[in-house]
Amino acid sequence: MECKDHLIFEEIINKIGTVILGKEEQIRLALTCLFAKGHLLIEDLPGIGKTTLAKVLSKCMGLQFRRLQFTSDMLPGDILGVSVFEQATSSFVFHPGPIFTQVLLTDEINRATPKTQSALLEAMEEGQVTIEGETRPLESPFFVIATQNPLEQAGTFPLPESQLDRFLMRIELGYPDRSAEKQLLKGEDVDLILSDMKPCLNSVDVLDIQAQITHVHISDAFIDYLQDVLAFTRTSPHFHVGLSPRAGLALLKASRSWAFLQGRDYTIPEDMQKILPWVIGHRLRSGEDLSEISRDQLNKLLRDVPVP
Repeated sequence: MECKDHLIFEEIINKIGTVILGKEEQIRLALTCLFAKGHLLIEDLPGIGKTTLAKVLSKCMGLQFRRLQFTSDMLPGDILGVSVFEQATSSFVFHPGPIFTQVLLTDEINRATPKTQSALLEAMEEGQVTIEGETRPLESPFFVIATQNPLEQAGTFPLPESQLDRFLMRIELGYPDRSAEKQLLKGEDVDLILSDMKPCLNSVDVLDIQAQITHVHISDAFIDYLQDVLAFTRTSPHFHVGLSPRAGLALLKASRSWAFLQGRDYTIPEDMQKILPWVIGHRLRSGEDLSEISRDQLNKLLRDVPVP
């Protein structure tokens, strides 16, 4: 698949849009995250469509899908798997956990304890897990979609910065507009639509796209612009701690992926401006009260950093 054949992306977006109504931008961002080899955090109210988005995305990509509901009593072994002694063979046999899939939906990730949350760190960063001293590779591609509810604080454990940093993007879906909601209410059952849906790609295609995105051209001027953004967050009093080099790499990967989905094999400043709020919003805190950065503050960042 070549960059010029980006019409397949429009077909995928339209197909997902028949289930996730009125959310084209969020669908594009989710695809951008997947093809950039990142992981996606969806923070929103229950019943908005977070789980449905994960299901339909994996179905369109032709990828294996597993869903894992996080709870306060969950243990790392419930995610990674455990070794069980079998009398027939007089040996321990490893039983892989749900993390051994291609698309893993971790529902309400902040309901698990920090110890259990940390079981995902190695998997999300290196595509492997170490269990009982043995390193086991995960499926490829491997894509984590995590959800959390921003309002229900009782019984939750906020994600630490190290865990948040493993997510390339954090997005919200929000309520559908009136026309989309009417279409949803009058439409066919989602499970029926998903059962009849045919994949647009397969895992080999996804890996091929991910490989091509790494070759999207980045100019020196684009790098300078990205560094100016990083430097601004590190020196501005509006932010408690500036963006790390890892955040810079995240912006680079997401910009390349967004450009590729637009049918280009090179990036422009508008690519980074488009994805910036979703890539850095969960990585920054206010310099005044350590609260989350608002959209207005992110927009001010874009206005204050001149485009080369």
